[in-house]
Amino acid sequence: MRRASLAIAPPEAERGGPDDGALVRALVAGEPWAAAAVWNRHAPKVFRIVARVLGPGADAEDLTQDVFLSVFSKVSGLRDPDALGSFIVSVTIRMLKWELRRRRVRRILHLSEGEELPEQAVEPVDSEAREALARLYAILDALSADDRTVFVLRHMEGMSLPEIAEAVSVSLATVKRRLSRATEHVSSRVEHDASLAAYWRKGKARDEL
Repeated sequence: MRRASLAIAPPEAERGGPDDGALVRALVAGEPWAAAAVWNRHAPKVFRIVARVLGPGADAEDLTQDVFLSVFSKVSGLRDPDALGSFIVSVTIRMLKWELRRRRVRRILHLSEGEELPEQAVEPVDSEAREALARLYAILDALSADDRTVFVLRHMEGMSLPEIAEAVSVSLATVKRRLSRATEHVSSRVEHDASLAAYWRKGKARDEL
């Protein structure tokens, strides 16, 4: 059964209000407003990461809700309340890696997901771009969960290498190795696809600015 739709807060909700430390203390104290405040501030980023890592056809809204259920159940053990944002991202990454591995098993066993494209997924502006995006995610499907996550966080989410290392709880050197491996894989396949190559060159130029 599909869950009831839950509105994702607009990006401006990520700013303003109590700081993260105050939100954590309010959550632990059982303040009734605290959960909604955490959601409004952090859900836009979580949803964006989930949608970009999983790609078209993903139920990003459901996984975003799962992330926050996990966050709320574990937040009392957070040693640094001011680190709420990085804690939420790390929970997001762990759940994404589990989902990517589950999908790979399902592909091996030829099982159908039976999911519809969510209304709030990242939508290309035209049919040509939509087709290019589908081909890109077909390429990403061949990556391991670790390599795919690092690739998307860097090239789609625009996170720095130290930020990625913190989010996925590995060394900077490991992030660099995974990113290099994933980028080489994607580049070698994109070069043989004229329409994808144009998008890829544009993205790499933006990263180098």
